[in-house]
Amino acid sequence: MLLRRDGVADNHKRIGRIYRAAGLQVRKRVRRKLALGRGPIERMNLAPNQRWSLDFVHDRLRTNRRFRVLAVGDDCTRENLALEADFAFSGERMTRVLDAIAALRGYPETIVMDNGPEMISLAMLRWAVDRGVRLHHIAPGKPIQNAFIESFNGRLRDECLNEHDFATLADVRQVLGDWRERYNVERPHKALDWKTPEEFARSFATTHNTKSRHLSSVA
Repeated sequence: MLLRRDGVADNHKRIGRIYRAAGLQVRKRVRRKLALGRGPIERMNLAPNQRWSLDFVHDRLRTNRRFRVLAVGDDCTRENLALEADFAFSGERMTRVLDAIAALRGYPETIVMDNGPEMISLAMLRWAVDRGVRLHHIAPGKPIQNAFIESFNGRLRDECLNEHDFATLADVRQVLGDWRERYNVERPHKALDWKTPEEFARSFATTHNTKSRHLSSVA
């Protein structure tokens, strides 16, 4: 049609053959399939590394400069896997934090998060495809669908961020590191039968290994 508008009169079949032979077709981009979830997350009996949750918490330094804290947790053991503080986060920065966690404990099956720009970035999508991790995005404006990390963030703000006046980002990282150690190692949780996250993770592994040996002996 463009040729005819320019005054070229020819058989449309011949034009089509020349068009294809010259490779002028617009190439369709083949997208790699990615397992994504939307909306409420399914309630289930969880195992460690089966599902992680992540979210950002915001605060300010004494100079009024804003900073962000990336919090990552295991929904089964309630362990806090990372508290990463910085002035800005890109999708690539998030994936580096997740790779550092996975280097110590392996990758999760699913990560639950909201719809922030870093979390729906191409870097995050590529990372999930390459690592075989399923991303589950909660519905917009429904933080209750990510209840585990939201509950953790409330404790983090009330017990740590609101109790300190931070002068520098180095101060933030030091305080967060100390608080995270106490949270994982010293603080018992009612939901974990009054065990600390670290104790629960160890007992879970012991119970799992005992069941596995029992099943092997039966077989």
